[in-house]
Amino acid sequence: MQSSSSEMPHACSCEDQRTEPEPLAGFAMRPPPSPPLLPLLLLLLLLPSPPAAAAAAGPASLEALRAAAGRRAASPATQERAAAGVLRRLLPSHALSFRFQIDPKGGVCGDSSCFRISNVDGSSKGRAEILIQGNTAVELASGLHWYLKYWCGVHISWDKTGGAQLASVPSPGSLPRVKETAVKVERPVPWNYYQNVVTSSYSFVWWDWRRWEKEIDWMALQGINLPLAFTGQEAVWQKVFKSFNVTDRDLDDFFGGPAFLAWARMGNLHAWGGPLSQNWLDQQLALQKKILSRMIELGMVPVLPSFSGNVPVAFKKLFPSASITRLGEWNTVDGNPRWCCTYILDPSDALFIDVGQAFIKQQMKEYGDITSIYNCDTFNENTPPTNEPAYISSLGSAIYQAMSRGNKDAVWLMQGWLFYSDAAFWKESQMKALLHSVPIGKMMVLDLFADVKPIWQTSSQFYGVPYIWCMLHNFGGNIEMYGVLDSISSGPIDVGVGMCMEGIEHNPVVYELMSEMAFRSQKVEVEDWLKSYSYRRYGQSNVEIQKAWAILYHTIYNCTDGIADHNKDYIVEFPDISPSSFSSQYSKRKIISHVRKHPRFLGEVSASLPQPHLWYSTEEAVKSLELFLKAGNGLSESLTYRYDLVDLTRQSLSKLANKVYLDAMDSYQKRDSSGLNFHTKKFLELIMDIETLLASDDNFLLGPWLETAKNLAMTEDERKQYEWNARTQVTMWYDDTKTEQSKLHDYANKFWSGLLKSYYHPRASKYFTRLSRSLQENRSFQLEEWRRDWISYSNEWQSGKELYPVKATGDALAISRYLFAKYFR
Repeated sequence: MQSSSSEMPHACSCEDQRTEPEPLAGFAMRPPPSPPLLPLLLLLLLLPSPPAAAAAAGPASLEALRAAAGRRAASPATQERAAAGVLRRLLPSHALSFRFQIDPKGGVCGDSSCFRISNVDGSSKGRAEILIQGNTAVELASGLHWYLKYWCGVHISWDKTGGAQLASVPSPGSLPRVKETAVKVERPVPWNYYQNVVTSSYSFVWWDWRRWEKEIDWMALQGINLPLAFTGQEAVWQKVFKSFNVTDRDLDDFFGGPAFLAWARMGNLHAWGGPLSQNWLDQQLALQKKILSRMIELGMVPVLPSFSGNVPVAFKKLFPSASITRLGEWNTVDGNPRWCCTYILDPSDALFIDVGQAFIKQQMKEYGDITSIYNCDTFNENTPPTNEPAYISSLGSAIYQAMSRGNKDAVWLMQGWLFYSDAAFWKESQMKALLHSVPIGKMMVLDLFADVKPIWQTSSQFYGVPYIWCMLHNFGGNIEMYGVLDSISSGPIDVGVGMCMEGIEHNPVVYELMSEMAFRSQKVEVEDWLKSYSYRRYGQSNVEIQKAWAILYHTIYNCTDGIADHNKDYIVEFPDISPSSFSSQYSKRKIISHVRKHPRFLGEVSASLPQPHLWYSTEEAVKSLELFLKAGNGLSESLTYRYDLVDLTRQSLSKLANKVYLDAMDSYQKRDSSGLNFHTKKFLELIMDIETLLASDDNFLLGPWLETAKNLAMTEDERKQYEWNARTQVTMWYDDTKTEQSKLHDYANKFWSGLLKSYYHPRASKYFTRLSRSLQENRSFQLEEWRRDWISYSNEWQSGKELYPVKATGDALAISRYLFAKYFR
């Protein structure tokens, strides 16, 4: 996209050359920001372009992708109404202040995707003041968001990260004018992808339509036009497998429970947390139809699932001559066949195409012909039996054939994680064999971890296959302030950008910048962008906040060590080891412990002492917290400020607790009983102080997670099952024995009030009590006794029914100030 004026970041005026900057015009409607903010914001308009990414895929293949999507688009009138609906739900007071217009023939956007913002002449109160045009309703919603951000100083984030700051919007009839004829912003790449295959379990699992509607609105405002849509697929699979004579009883052993469906779909496990009731299957299918209907109305292109080969064990008996393989153990404690070791149908078997085609056809019967893009990840942690390129090519061809026989326009969307996780197998010849097994333009690859471990750099940009530059960012839905803002702001892209986090509703700054990059063709100067961001997020300019964000940018949001950030802080992932297994010197060294990679899990699980990831100076981060607290008097009523304050205080205290834990272990090694007792008391006190802190904000509570799970239940049995699923996912996760914890315990840990008090604190307390006793009695620490005690407690907690608050209590600012004085002065 060419930048022909200084009006907006990376925007071009449509008819007139510009002589004055536009983005700040709306700020004059309120008390202006402090003087330094204005020239710094203007720097955003004069940014140099980075080296452009080579166009790996030719324009013909990209056009084929877009054309297939366009043929299924909703009518212009439907999309205009959908965009107006987004506005009405976001800002009902201004429902008449904007007019939306789809540009179906390219009169405004030409061959690109764009939105155009202009004034409505002769407007007055009660009439439209601003016209937004674009090729889809997503572009219209994105244009609305862009205008609200850069003319009205608005900030929009998830409700659980503080929500929207809309107070800065002038009243109807007084909206800031666009000073010239129009502002046009084009997408430099056509696609903005969203979701990971496990996000549906870590974040969406308990959502009803009301919550989904808010999420789809958020997607549209952020410009997301290629969302994964995996809800309700088990009901479709039920119908498909029954057509192959599989029984309901067989499916009870095949589907996982609600909170573990993602891993059952990938063939990692079966039956864990199940079975699924017919109520659940019907409910989720009905929900999926609403989700897809709204996505289509907004002009999005949903990505539906396809057949990856995962089949019920009954297929072995039903089709004895079929090539069906039993997969190996995946993270079970003892290989229990009740949920271990699933079965996969070889793509080279003719039955594979029959099942795959039947699934695509059944989805089209349920939803209509709404998309041509399907996700399939057969080879994630399922290495082909030979590295012979011809064989690999035949497998890829068979997978695509199963899709295309069901939908002649099918495009295969594949996660590219396998090329990193199993790099020893996927050399150039093998990668080319798979990537070129379907026609160019009929496959897109997600470079899933491009923000940290990009594959495009080592594969000649996937050897000509269109790819999407993705940010993974989060594992297990953990709560941790973390990011690589410089990488996001300058990542080279081919056909799109994507957000592939395992869990959502955290780190709003990361997701705002990443979403904005879908409409930027130039590198962002992050420090200057953050000044605009903090102004919009809190609704006012504040010198202390600007300084705090400058520190956060260079510390917490500047991780350059290439390590996947999976929260292993000792409070939430308490080490399951004997203190005699590591030395005093070992515990004090700043190292990363040996890890085992689990490619399908997209994370790293420690094989010994988990070493919390620390990539920044905690002293500098505490300085940013002090600045946040100084700004508190003027911002205490802001929900966005409160969320960020609680999160930053939590992180500072948690990192301190890591040091206290190691000090306790050091005291034990030195046989220093008083030192051990001192550090034990401090560690446990930190847990309870963080508990009190988190209880002061609605967004850090365990209660809502459990209550939304139970609210989906239609029977008492379902209520018990859903609550057990919800409790187990965030704690033990998978199977255990009386003396051996789950290999995945704490993978999905959460800093939630209620969880700290009732789960993390008792666990640590039991451990330290036994540790102190072993020192007093001069005998070795009885690890197995502690495990037996702790695992029994955990299993009881997982099956518990006690209620937890769903509303915050306490003054977050006062609590944060008290804790800062207690621990950091």
